[in-house]
Amino acid sequence: MPKSSLFNSFSRILKRIGLPAMPIHSFRHTHAVLILEAGNDMKYVLERLGHGSMRITANIYTHISKKINESSMDKFEAHMRSILE
Repeated sequence: MPKSSLFNSFSRILKRIGLPAMPIHSFRHTHAVLILEAGNDMKYVLERLGHGSMRITANIYTHISKKINESSMDKFEAHMRSILE
């Protein structure tokens, strides 16, 4: 399938369902963030997306999401409490 056909179809679908125009690559990024929010690690994302190195994956997804940041802080706080008890 030519790229233009895919992009044109994607644009028509977004318009039909009332979503704003966005690059099709946005779904790849969203998929990766959802995988991380589900508790998977960067190594899994690397393999799932086919990146060539962990550096590429980490550079793209280190900002990730508020949910992951909060979860990480909760884990860190629990760990610190266990050390101090």
